[in-house]
Amino acid sequence: MPVMTGSRFFAEAMRGYGVTHVFFVPAILPAAMAAMDDMGVTRIVTHGETAAGYMADGYARASGKPGVCLAQAVGSANLAAGVRDACLASSPVIAISGGPHPDSRYRHLYQVVEDFPMFGPITKFNARVDHPRRLPDLLRQAFRMATSGAPGPVHLEIPGRHGEAVVQEPMDFDLLFEEGFSRCPAYRPEAEPEAVAKAARLLTEAQKPIIVAGGGVAASRAWAEVVELAEKLSVPVATSLSGKGTIPDHHPLSVGVIGAYSRWCANRAVADADLVFFIGSRAGGHTTANWRIPRPGATVVQLDIDPAEIGRNYPAEVGLCGDARATLRRLIDAVETKAGEKGWLSHIRQMVGEWRSEAQPLLNSAATPIRPERLCKEIGEILPPDGVVVSDTGHAAIWSSTMIDFKAPGQRYLRCAGTLGWALPASIGAKCALPDKPVLCFTGDGGLYFHLSELETAARMGINVVVVVNNNRSLQQVKNIVDASYGGNPAAKGRDLWMFRETNFAQIAENMGCLGLRVERPGDIRNALEQALEADRPVLVDVVTDIEALPQPPWS
Repeated sequence: MPVMTGSRFFAEAMRGYGVTHVFFVPAILPAAMAAMDDMGVTRIVTHGETAAGYMADGYARASGKPGVCLAQAVGSANLAAGVRDACLASSPVIAISGGPHPDSRYRHLYQVVEDFPMFGPITKFNARVDHPRRLPDLLRQAFRMATSGAPGPVHLEIPGRHGEAVVQEPMDFDLLFEEGFSRCPAYRPEAEPEAVAKAARLLTEAQKPIIVAGGGVAASRAWAEVVELAEKLSVPVATSLSGKGTIPDHHPLSVGVIGAYSRWCANRAVADADLVFFIGSRAGGHTTANWRIPRPGATVVQLDIDPAEIGRNYPAEVGLCGDARATLRRLIDAVETKAGEKGWLSHIRQMVGEWRSEAQPLLNSAATPIRPERLCKEIGEILPPDGVVVSDTGHAAIWSSTMIDFKAPGQRYLRCAGTLGWALPASIGAKCALPDKPVLCFTGDGGLYFHLSELETAARMGINVVVVVNNNRSLQQVKNIVDASYGGNPAAKGRDLWMFRETNFAQIAENMGCLGLRVERPGDIRNALEQALEADRPVLVDVVTDIEALPQPPWS
């Protein structure tokens, strides 16, 4: 076995697992970072540990490979905050942090506290590397855990403020790296044949079936299989937020995103169904509008790689435990081609048509300040066939998921799982993973403020992401909550609790080395987006929108 330091071994492991980028705040494993100079691993220094976690998350979701983020001991709590969204979204992130050396524990070492327990609730695997000889096996285990089964984040704590206690001394290291765990899914198990046969029968016999495609479809890269099954059975398809992009929005069987951030036609369709087939969806509160859709009594078939999720929120008539793509292939082979129930499909298409008719005036609005619907329409019309939209949470997710139409099978949607401010750093990570694809971040000014400094990171590193800001100078999603607390008076002093001063983010972007474009008229949106997509540097498009424009509440 070759003799090397733990730092050199860590660098060799990154190369061995095909990691192309690591995201971190110095100084953590500095000798390892230096060793990566000639290894094809790009080191991205961020302006905060939380942003480093978000970048690794965006990288992981875009590529299917584990995203690696690191922080010294004093920043490990911030890193844990950055890993939280990866936990919520089942994203394979590997977090490395420094921590107290056993000799200094409980002795008030400068800058160090016991941050290790913070990672427990938000990771699949949380371990300390207490000796150099444990670095190889625990690092291999981290990659195994992140990519096997339902993917998710893991954490390793290396003793020393900078992780120096384990990585400095030379020793024998076996350069064994398991290629099968370098991306998701590491395994593609298939559901039992009996369960597949029963699911096929139920889907064929149902009068009003519907598919709900979740984030597990994207993790499995099973988009084509979902559409093939839907077309073979003439079954309409709804998606969760994480599943958007599974089927083009104008496909005759597409009904849109369901749940709390949804099109009413999609929620109605799932509520009216007599059988709901959840594919790679945990049927959590957000997707089901707090478990009100589907209705009680609907037959549920659930396909998930994690057996613990099957039947957790809705009793499953049939549980299919397996990888989505592999199991859907068996299901496609098991079902006979079926003409859709004409009344059911007519009902679905009528609702989708009504929703589109209602949305058209706002999608085509010429009003100023600009309506967010018009901004989203322009994005959908110009987004390249291989374009990726990375969306923040809150109103950014509602506008982008409901109003941006995906027209090509290759278009992708990566959404924040709940932490406002995620989108900008995550889009930078996604662009690192997909350097040849257009990556567009959709966020509001409220979300942008969280990690605005990372525009400098994008400019410094030449990461040419396009950031579109729905700038309504507010945290508008809390408007109704605040108004209610002031007795329903929208003119009360409570406006100070959700409104900001007007800011020209295009000017800030220019000062940070990006191209900044400001749009104040709807007729100028298209030209700005075209210019942004053609630019050879990061771009921020600051779109001034209507502070009074609120999305419709979800139907339930």
